[in-house]
Amino acid sequence: MGRVGPIAGDSAGGNNGAVSIGLGMPSAPPPVVAPRRASRQLLLRHDRHPVLVGGDAPVSVQSMATTVTADVNSTLQQIAELTAAGCQVVRVAVPSQDDAEALPIIAKKSGIPVIADIHFQPKYVFAALDAGCAGVRVNPGNIKQFDDKVGEIARAAADCGTPIRIGVNAGSLDKRLMEKYGKATPEALVESALWECSLFEEHDFRDIKISVKHHDPVVMMQAYMQLAEQCDYPLHLGVTEAGPTFQGTIKSAVAFGGLLSRGIGDTIRISLAADPVEEIKVGYEILKSLKLRSKGINFIACPSCSRQNFDVIGTMNELESRLEDVTTPLDVAVIGCIVNGPGEAKEADIGLTGGTPNNLVYVNGQKDHKVQNLELIDHLEKLIREKVALKEQQDKDLIARS
Repeated sequence: MGRVGPIAGDSAGGNNGAVSIGLGMPSAPPPVVAPRRASRQLLLRHDRHPVLVGGDAPVSVQSMATTVTADVNSTLQQIAELTAAGCQVVRVAVPSQDDAEALPIIAKKSGIPVIADIHFQPKYVFAALDAGCAGVRVNPGNIKQFDDKVGEIARAAADCGTPIRIGVNAGSLDKRLMEKYGKATPEALVESALWECSLFEEHDFRDIKISVKHHDPVVMMQAYMQLAEQCDYPLHLGVTEAGPTFQGTIKSAVAFGGLLSRGIGDTIRISLAADPVEEIKVGYEILKSLKLRSKGINFIACPSCSRQNFDVIGTMNELESRLEDVTTPLDVAVIGCIVNGPGEAKEADIGLTGGTPNNLVYVNGQKDHKVQNLELIDHLEKLIREKVALKEQQDKDLIARS
């Protein structure tokens, strides 16, 4: 028998032994570390899921397809997987004519806005605009004769209502700036970006967002902080070539946390040498930690010690795996003993505190019932899914009444 029953004397023990899962009143928006930097706002067009970037829009999460763009089916399949994970904007590389020719069908069939990533060949910028891509990223450091084409590109982009991202990377910085600064310093990255912006501004085109990426989080942060002070364009954050999953996650979390906590950043991409779906997971966890986005379950779990009354690590690994599909925000506390368990449980939607002989379950911060170790994981999963279903129904009811 897993669930022992309600706590004696608690009102939550009514309802013929049923678990009480009241929703309570909607809470106020969570506090953030700093207000968002004021910026212009852009629209990435899409028939079903357009995305606003900058201004008062939420920080959006992006990724990039790793498939050959010309392989339309594989590219659309990966975009679908990224979309299911929560990706809001996807970038595709366009290194060849075959890739450019694949853009119209990809842009049309993708479930989220598609950004064409252009290097070396300005002609592919026009192909991307003609294809109906939601945006175009250009790298001024390696597009031949790019400066001479800015006027033409600006007019074409304005006619389409398509934003341009000036994407400066440390590894492909304009050789003139490398000669001036000796290496890819924060100042060099910022100068490159603002120079290219000025060329577009000469043609009255300002639907621009900027990135100044570097593999070193410190240099990257300094560049974005300088850039934030010198312009009001939306900023796309990224630690370029951050590395494999573990290292890349740490680098990105440090850099993004440092910038977003200052209100800097309007859209993000975690650059990992890994399955791009992992980039989406990491991105949302960073934003959740800063209370900038809410998606899925926020687990509060102790690292475990000899005081634990159940296997905390095993329980967490299993719950995280089973509940990966949940997108509704929910706080769940899983604490192995009574030292911090009750306090954390009272702040969570659902809380579990280890105890002897039985563990105590809290619902909406209140003691609700006890549960034995034998069916602990199954019971918590069921309880969480019931709570999620009720929250989702509440949201639907609010929309229906509005």
